[in-house]
Amino acid sequence: MQGYPIARAGQTIGLLGGSFDPPHSGHVHITQTALKRFALDRVWWLVSPANPLKQRQPAPLAERMQAARALMRHPRVSVTDIEARLGTRYTAETVAALRARYPGVRFVWLMGADNLAQFHRWQDWRQIMESVPVGVLARQDDRISARMSRAARIYRASRLNGRASELIARMEPPAWCYINLPLSDESSTAIRARGEWL
Repeated sequence: MQGYPIARAGQTIGLLGGSFDPPHSGHVHITQTALKRFALDRVWWLVSPANPLKQRQPAPLAERMQAARALMRHPRVSVTDIEARLGTRYTAETVAALRARYPGVRFVWLMGADNLAQFHRWQDWRQIMESVPVGVLARQDDRISARMSRAARIYRASRLNGRASELIARMEPPAWCYINLPLSDESSTAIRARGEWL
């Protein structure tokens, strides 16, 4: 395992969390789009040890890390096991720990629209919204459920127009931005169903 990723005060860093079980081209596309549309200096993939919302637990962390690093090769993207290092289980804990460890760094939580649709089920989800800006990247089939979600309704006044998406990292939370774009139809679930992963 490698050490903690390096960041300095003033940098803008997108955080893309997930089990990456397995990582796929959709993750790469989201990452590259986020770098550009949200004007981020870097993106960190946070490969989680487990997913508290899922009954089925993922493949071993070391194997998912290896697969993610083989797939995501970009000079401004780091694939990390930082949640395992920090000992955090929930996103809110991870965000709080990262903000404490990297003072002055501007983090943006990145998620797909499918996650926004059920964001209110996450542990301390309001704490996440109040701590860091959130960048949402929407697949076409997820758009309606995400826009009608509890989180979207509650934080309606904090939404940044997609045409101003490059400002999100400099906004004070709560602030979130929703990007409509055609994304890859690939999913970890589909890859596992085809028997192409562990």
